Amino acid sequence: MPLLTPSPTETQLSLFCDDDSPPPKRERRIHPSVPYAPSTTDPVRLITDADWVLLNSSGGKDSQAMKSHVVSLAAAAGALHKIVVVHADLSNIEWENTASLARQQTFMLNVPRFEVVQAQGDLLARVAARYAKLKAKALAEGKPVAPAWPSASARWCTSDLKRGPIRRLMTRLTDERSLRRPVRILNCLGQRAAESPHRQKLAPVEIDRPASNGKRHITTWRPIHHWSDRAVWLEIARSGLPYHEAYDWGMSRLSCSFCVLGCESDLVIAARRRPDKAAEYAAMEIAVERDFKASLSMREIIARAAALEVKSSLARPPQGTAMSRFVGKAVTRDYLARRSHLCDPEAAAPSASVGA
Repeated sequence: MPLLTPSPTETQLSLFCDDDSPPPKRERRIHPSVPYAPSTTDPVRLITDADWVLLNSSGGKDSQAMKSHVVSLAAAAGALHKIVVVHADLSNIEWENTASLARQQTFMLNVPRFEVVQAQGDLLARVAARYAKLKAKALAEGKPVAPAWPSASARWCTSDLKRGPIRRLMTRLTDERSLRRPVRILNCLGQRAAESPHRQKLAPVEIDRPASNGKRHITTWRPIHHWSDRAVWLEIARSGLPYHEAYDWGMSRLSCSFCVLGCESDLVIAARRRPDKAAEYAAMEIAVERDFKASLSMREIIARAAALEVKSSLARPPQGTAMSRFVGKAVTRDYLARRSHLCDPEAAAPSASVGA
């Protein structure tokens, strides 16, 4: 079957390269059956046209709101059997109980299939391995050692720890369907335009051509792309599902407890809550000869966390603290009351709550 883009010949490459420079990387070959644009952007049709609806559940508020929203649409369309929820387990660099919370939310939504995928080696192990390769290359070329930490311009952590393992799940899901056409997978993400200028530019619906091939076609859908923070918290309140307690502690985002893209206040809170893990990051800074962030080292973060602890230890906040900031105390009280009936007895243990 002919390919969309023919491979350049050796002669053609030489026209654009100096004798001493390596040839440019070949363009990834995309199977000709893969479309360039989605056939629809209608939410219900996206769900009903798909063979699988894959919901990415990080345990954070955005993926939680996306998950309950899409499940509601799928249930109304009689397509709940297509739903698969996947959590990319980041090992002990993510907040405690994140995977179990994502599982609990899934089963409370009456979705029977929950998958956990995990890359080999956590972030710190990969930073160490990456540094060893970069140092060997730098010595061979007589150049400075490139940064081993991920960054906004080199987000290899996402591709290695999340996207790669989830694509392997897509392969398994594809193999489970015996069709005479490519399997259609609707890959749902909780990314929102309000999060960053980069995500603002992302399309709500698009074909993931690199992840697609002759056996599967992947459509990426961002169901809550246009939602505000308030809309996210209102959806969580509507669903009654528990959210991660790290938000009540003051975190603005969730996944890695120490995210290279996190703001200073998030990182300081994480260092106060997880001092041992912060110390591991600080030790890795020394090992790889580069700070965790270009403008902020983990040593500085630990120092700021320690200074705050001297003034006052971080006290456990009331349940619903994060939600009440966006939707008010009345909605939050109603949410907490309904959640106590939906959750199991252990999850519904009495504790302080907002406005109690």
